[in-house]
Amino acid sequence: MTDETIPLTELLAESSIRLDRVATDRDDAIRQTGQALLDAGAIEPGYIDAMLERENSVSTFVGEGVAIPHGTLSGKDLVKKDAIVVLRFPDGVDWDGNDVAVTVGIAARGNGHIALLSQLATILLDPEKAETLRAATEASQVYELLASDEDDE
Repeated sequence: MTDETIPLTELLAESSIRLDRVATDRDDAIRQTGQALLDAGAIEPGYIDAMLERENSVSTFVGEGVAIPHGTLSGKDLVKKDAIVVLRFPDGVDWDGNDVAVTVGIAARGNGHIALLSQLATILLDPEKAETLRAATEASQVYELLASDEDDE
């Protein structure tokens, strides 16, 4: 990790943690995730279309009940500031045959999304940490989980 890596907790506003969501399908979950990024002031509205476009070409499902929707390369011009959002869908969402309980939306300028994806992957691919995230009912639990990774470095 380089010194320029911004801690995940600094990119996540408390209002961007939404733990009791319901989605009709994958695209609805992506739109809600994009809306959370929009509400955070991180993106222009067109970025949500770029997120759907990315999903239609490459699934952002990463395993452990988690998907990380983010925009296409062409959509990064619609990013105003780097941010992440966390949405939990307690009833799950059918994600092309996979059950997704949590989406982590990413907006990043430049190549920032690559660093964010790798930081998130270390957390989300750990079965215990992913379980903690899927079971989170308080924003503080999400912060603690993301901060625990920062402490490991």
